[in-house]
Amino acid sequence: MKKDFKMPKLGFHIILYFLISWFGCENKGGNNVAEAQTNTTIRYLVDSSSVNHYSWLTEKGKIENNLINRISTPSGFERLQAPTNSFADWLRHLPLKPGKPDVMLYNGEPKNNQSAHFAVLNIDVGKEDLQQCADAVMRLQSEYHYSIQEYEKIHFNFTSGHEALYSKWKEGYRPKINGSKVTWTKSAEPSNTYKIFRSYLRQVFMYAGSSSLSKELTPVSLADLKIGDIFIRGGFPGHAVIILDVAINTMTKEKQFVLAQSYMPAQDIHILLNPATQNAPWFSLPEGSLLVTPEWTFERSELKRFK
Repeated sequence: MKKDFKMPKLGFHIILYFLISWFGCENKGGNNVAEAQTNTTIRYLVDSSSVNHYSWLTEKGKIENNLINRISTPSGFERLQAPTNSFADWLRHLPLKPGKPDVMLYNGEPKNNQSAHFAVLNIDVGKEDLQQCADAVMRLQSEYHYSIQEYEKIHFNFTSGHEALYSKWKEGYRPKINGSKVTWTKSAEPSNTYKIFRSYLRQVFMYAGSSSLSKELTPVSLADLKIGDIFIRGGFPGHAVIILDVAINTMTKEKQFVLAQSYMPAQDIHILLNPATQNAPWFSLPEGSLLVTPEWTFERSELKRFK
């Protein structure tokens, strides 16, 4: 099983992988188009739709397909402010695929459950069964730091506890894995191309997941909920969803938020529908409530944040 930090993945591990796949994401470790909110928002949209901000894009997208232009706020709510070029701003302007296409698996097949999503992010899933739930969170966070050249902030831990630093990877260091032991040796030429960055992520996706990521994050209270926070349960199985946008009621100060996930098998990252409303992507969490998403239920205490 690829995220259990065991090599090779044969026999028993294959059987266990399919059993966990059946039950959840493990540690493989209304109106769809809203008007732009303000002139300032439009300026951000123009900047944030460039391939420089979203490195996987091969061409500049239409601003009406950015998240902030596709998802209007609930009545009486306004978006929380997010500094330009912050992680929150970057997430809020993520490009979406036009309309509501099916969520596709890594192998090109449609996901069985097509009733859970509101929209699909315009980001690749890869050709392997690697970019699952926690991997999608790690992908977005590391893509942001890569886009603004904060390479030293791209780092995760393998399930074994060994640290994987992109700053070392781009210098040519690669992990040598022997059972649960990991050593880093310089075995490649230094390079910081996007292809090299993606090869680093592939390694992380193989040997990290919800269990390891959950231990790296800092618990936060619901009162302090922000864009970029993650509801996560680490384990076998485990799951993670990331908050892409937050709005606040100007009168009551209630917060509502937009969630995205990948799942098992690896699949398109998609924005979730709130099961309580059926046709809206905004979630709320009244006092004493669990967070019920279409394919997982989280405890209130499972909200965490990157350090």
